[in-house]
Amino acid sequence: MRSVRVGSRGDPLARWQAERIRESLHTVGRATELVVVGSTAELDAGSPVDRVAALPGFRTELDEALLEQRIDLAVHSLQDLPTTLPAGIVLAGISERADPREALVGRGPLTWAALPAGAILATSSLRRMAQLRRARPDLQVRELRGSIEARLAMLEQTPEWHGIVLGVAGLTRLGLGARIGDRLPLELLLPAPGQGALAVTARQADDGLRATVHSAVNDQTAEIAVTAERQLLATVEAGPHAPVAAFAAVEQGEPRRARLSGRVLSLDGKEMAEGSVEGVIQNLGQAAGLGIELAGRLRLQGAGRILAQARAARQSGPA
Repeated sequence: MRSVRVGSRGDPLARWQAERIRESLHTVGRATELVVVGSTAELDAGSPVDRVAALPGFRTELDEALLEQRIDLAVHSLQDLPTTLPAGIVLAGISERADPREALVGRGPLTWAALPAGAILATSSLRRMAQLRRARPDLQVRELRGSIEARLAMLEQTPEWHGIVLGVAGLTRLGLGARIGDRLPLELLLPAPGQGALAVTARQADDGLRATVHSAVNDQTAEIAVTAERQLLATVEAGPHAPVAAFAAVEQGEPRRARLSGRVLSLDGKEMAEGSVEGVIQNLGQAAGLGIELAGRLRLQGAGRILAQARAARQSGPA
């Protein structure tokens, strides 16, 4: 039996994630090899958030490598994966979820409570920007692109910035947890749908390999949570880089219950549709049902209008 070719981007975090999936496959007796696939998005780290989101970036290149059979699997940060995948490609496994919270990082110890009035923070997503502006209208929020290492270097090179906001999971995976000054509570900053989990995609026709990945990688609790979150994202018709936040807390035991919270925000943070729903979850269909139910509630609060305005603002200029 030949080795399974696991596709990844070339940056350190992507490689770490791919190696974690390879380790899981080794536990069920499958030999693997790592195949690094280039990324348009990696080459364009200085572009505005909305333009990078619109580029045919690493997901498309990994998709092409899968469809052209240059790789057998592709590893992604689930928060970056579109809710609709290209024809012939399916989600084969979802890893156990790491800490989904956001991290506040300064040049030295830095906490949210200690941020002075008018502090300057930089971050990389419209979702984070909008929530920061809503939580603290006095903050000056700047755009930040690039790998985690590049963002930390930019912080050191920009003394007027008080700090930056990154995902806790990425920092800890790279052994940079000591840089975290504050793990921001979910009530303050809800994460992106799927944040903290890894996704493995495969060709739809590769039934045997898909089954192997599912048995080696898939975490049922994470799968339930991200199914609800991603269904919310899909139902409000927003892409993975839109100012939409969601998190599903899944209880252990029987009957298993889940509580899904979500937010849709304007880019300036002044408008927000927010809510939560909960219910007993016995299968993934019921998990998706939570996402559909919450999307309906957010639409009644004007989520569609807020997202339309956000799309128009991104097309006309930076946030």
